[in-house]
Amino acid sequence: MGSQEKYLKPEVIRQVKRLDLRARFIVEGFISGLHASPFQGFSTEFSEHRKYTPGDDPSTIDWNVFAKTDRFYVKKYEAETNLDGYLVMDLSASMDYTHDQELTKFEYGICLAASLAYLMIHQSDAVGLVTFDTKVRNSLPPRSRRTQLSAILALLAKLKPTGTTDIAASLHQVAAMVRHRSLLMVFSDLLNNPDDVIRGLHHLKHGGNDVIVFHILDAAEAEFPFHGMVELEDVESDRKMVIDSDGLRADYLEALAEFQDRYRRDFAHARIDYVPVHTGMPFDRALMEYLVDRSRRA
Repeated sequence: MGSQEKYLKPEVIRQVKRLDLRARFIVEGFISGLHASPFQGFSTEFSEHRKYTPGDDPSTIDWNVFAKTDRFYVKKYEAETNLDGYLVMDLSASMDYTHDQELTKFEYGICLAASLAYLMIHQSDAVGLVTFDTKVRNSLPPRSRRTQLSAILALLAKLKPTGTTDIAASLHQVAAMVRHRSLLMVFSDLLNNPDDVIRGLHHLKHGGNDVIVFHILDAAEAEFPFHGMVELEDVESDRKMVIDSDGLRADYLEALAEFQDRYRRDFAHARIDYVPVHTGMPFDRALMEYLVDRSRRA
């Protein structure tokens, strides 16, 4: 494993205390990994391209990129290269959960958000930050200056998840804040009523915004590795329950699959990108899932 790729593992990132270094190592490792992937050669070019969509002039397809990726991309026009982005971060107490992992859901999301901010700023895109629990708590408007990265990382590093959340109400508030077409990247475990969450995300999508949802679960939530009698606690309400984990496993995993499929189906219909990740997943895989999902729209 190369000197940069090792920083893509959560257990190693946990040892890097400074968030700016975490973001730098994750991005550099990710870009390095692209050279050994089906996106070989695309890593230095993808900021200058966008995926081909029906209605685009076929003559604008970049065939050199197609030869490297087997996917259709067109060169961005100059007006398209500047994009406003918002990192939208869930501050709920449930995001502070971890079971036998190096990073909590919140810490994992912070690392992802910091990495995407690093990428966007270095592509000269404007990026801002919004945090929420029951309502919006912090807001940095998008800017493309290098000093913006320091401001975003400083705020991300200070954030603490606490209390309950109202994802839907917060997303409606965020939608009202966005004045023109933007890229909205949402980092959340989505542990609210799915109907309400979906309505909030549809509101974000309204007006032509591009929406990406990073659905972050703890590895234990995704895989349910428990055995025997286990006491579970709701971190937002402090309610506790003792369960027979072996007897419950099949039902739990089925319910989780239905929960994620509900989001996946609705988001696909609404053209919202859905990227399910968990805290045991190397960061290059999480970012590649995003990149592959985006390219699939071509």
